[in-house]
Amino acid sequence: MRWSLMLTGAAVLALSACDKPPEKTDAQAAAPAFTPSQTPPTRKPGLWEQRVSTGDFVQVSRICLDADTDSKISFWGSQATRDMCEKNVFSARVAGGYQFSSVCDMGSGGKTTTSGTATGDFNSKYVIQAESSTVGAAAPQMNGLHKVTVEAAWQGACPEGYKPGDMSLPGGIKINILELPVPGKS
Repeated sequence: MRWSLMLTGAAVLALSACDKPPEKTDAQAAAPAFTPSQTPPTRKPGLWEQRVSTGDFVQVSRICLDADTDSKISFWGSQATRDMCEKNVFSARVAGGYQFSSVCDMGSGGKTTTSGTATGDFNSKYVIQAESSTVGAAAPQMNGLHKVTVEAAWQGACPEGYKPGDMSLPGGIKINILELPVPGKS
């Protein structure tokens, strides 16, 4: 159970981590990341509670966001792996909400293919449902098919003593995800 908690926590942090954008090729620089109809939503500044479910296991965390932090740590995790992914796509769905997919080489974490959807208003509540498949990870338990649901709800203003990026985890652990090392980066 403790190992599941650590893996789930790592998955959440990987979905939320940020990094400096990689240098772009001329072709990438010419192509916009999103068309106007595919602009990702922004989350309301303040404290968000996130319930991450993987099967029967649920982990609850809270994160303090402002507009700048939200732009650095997208709700679907694109910044975490931007330069490690051969594919990282995000678009609005005709039926409402958004869809995303990626294919990323996480080094010793294996090659991961992820797809999912996000629904909600991003001012009070949203839900992410994702499925990923990992092969070639050094830790055998990381390999295979993994399904995760993230339910996030706005809680109000960030508490006193919290700065943007601060995240509280189970067991009273508090980290700032803007200060965490990104996998594959030195």
